[in-house]
Amino acid sequence: MMHHHAEPGPDKIPVRIDSSLEAIIPGFLANRQRDLTTIESCLKQGDLNTIRMLGHRMKGDGGGYGFDQISAIGDQLERAAMAHNLSALHDHLNGLKDFLSRIEIVYIH
Repeated sequence: MMHHHAEPGPDKIPVRIDSSLEAIIPGFLANRQRDLTTIESCLKQGDLNTIRMLGHRMKGDGGGYGFDQISAIGDQLERAAMAHNLSALHDHLNGLKDFLSRIEIVYIH
């Protein structure tokens, strides 16, 4: 009899970050978690302008911290908000949520 374990989603996504950033990464990721909550409530309220601004900030911040994927998602959020594309906004929000839940920081010296 085979027992199948429900795997918690796909594997971790390792992100290589310069160890000089180690002190500020937890705060950066905590802020992105907070953005998720904000974006969700903005979607409920139809406040696309705030989502656009958050996406724009993510696009700028992500790369500086070594999170190219967060920059890419920020860019997509910004564009979708400008286009009033709600289904795309939900997709990108879920993409960000998924990415943040699977991220594994690898500090490189």
